[in-house]
Amino acid sequence: MKTPLWFPQSFFARTLWMVLIVVLFSKVLMLLYLMMNEDVMVDRQYSHGAALTLRAYWAADEANRERIGAAADIQRVADAQVPPSEYHWPYTEIFQRQMQAELGPDTEVRVRIQPDTALWVRAPSLGPDWLRVPLYAYPLRGQRIWSVLGWFLGIGLLSTAAAWIFVGQLNLPLKRLVYAARQLGKGRRVRLPISDTPSEMTEVYRAFNQMAEDVEQAGRERELMLAGVSHDLRTPLTRLRLSLELMASDDELTDDMIRDVEDMDAILDQFLAFVRDGSDEPVEKIDLGELVREVVAPYNQYENTVRLRVEPMPVLALRRVSIKRLLVNLIENAQRYGGDGVEVVARMSGDHNAPYVVLSVLDRGAGIDPDELNEIFNPFIRGDRARGGQGTGLGLAIVKRIASQHGGIIELRNREGGGLEARVSLPLGLLLPRDAIKT
Repeated sequence: MKTPLWFPQSFFARTLWMVLIVVLFSKVLMLLYLMMNEDVMVDRQYSHGAALTLRAYWAADEANRERIGAAADIQRVADAQVPPSEYHWPYTEIFQRQMQAELGPDTEVRVRIQPDTALWVRAPSLGPDWLRVPLYAYPLRGQRIWSVLGWFLGIGLLSTAAAWIFVGQLNLPLKRLVYAARQLGKGRRVRLPISDTPSEMTEVYRAFNQMAEDVEQAGRERELMLAGVSHDLRTPLTRLRLSLELMASDDELTDDMIRDVEDMDAILDQFLAFVRDGSDEPVEKIDLGELVREVVAPYNQYENTVRLRVEPMPVLALRRVSIKRLLVNLIENAQRYGGDGVEVVARMSGDHNAPYVVLSVLDRGAGIDPDELNEIFNPFIRGDRARGGQGTGLGLAIVKRIASQHGGIIELRNREGGGLEARVSLPLGLLLPRDAIKT
């Protein structure tokens, strides 16, 4: 079942609302209980006093009854003049039960608030007539409503603050786990502390630390294995190349074989670059525009084969070698399939609240089938049908990994009029804004 949009989406918000609702609901019930019981006590006391007055009224002789009635404002009322009773919870029931308990079970009581507030009582055990007893409405709630609301608001604010702190402490281990998982995904070494962790999260932290250790160990073994393979293969490749260069029987065949050897050497370099992802490279403050010019310069040494458009941008915290490898892979990929129509663009984008840097490498090649755009970044996957089958299929996978290490993303977009744009978006802050991935 999908969670509604109005429902809190995060665990923090859900726990906070749950605690607040429980606390405030308990306060409301306590407030109602206190106010109702205070009214019950006053009403019972009033009923008891009225019952004593009625007893004294009927116990006196006729002359004294007049004086008691005038002093207590008690009036005899004919049956036809007695209005019907109004029901006011819980006061009507309180007056009826109290009068019947004081004056006998056959006592009748009628309560009216409008137009005049009064009680009409007939107690056959004392006398036959109805008596009107004045009921003075006490402004208890009116006097105390603002103080009650003030206390209620103060309790609510204190409860909210306490719940915020409490839920924040509960959420802290989860935030640590999320941060550690992101750092591990970027290839960084991270371990979660177990000593100061709640017992419920200790096993989770232990499992995460073990997983991180296993991942790092697998990476070290993979790197060691490929490094050994590269070393063992390069020695015979070097001997083979020297032997071919010394051969003079067929220059054309020799050149082709030398190129094959060089391609094999380049493939080994790509394998090693993919394994050694640069996560251990230190981050330094870099002028990205100057770095882009430095990378593009060798391609334009003899002729202007790569056009360059760089806008002013602030200094960024980047891994120099990794960013150079990213640009080289994109430029060489564009030259391989786009020929001379290669252009490198470095610019700022986004607003002042969430700025980011865009590096684009554009070409005028054949483009890529839209069905292949989502899979082209996977290792050993090439866009063979659209752009040929050369290379190892690791270049874009390396670029994607480097962009992810810097908190960025890479996209491939087919251009109008033919060609491809490889766009890398790097955030200036902690996160990349959503408009960085809009088409």
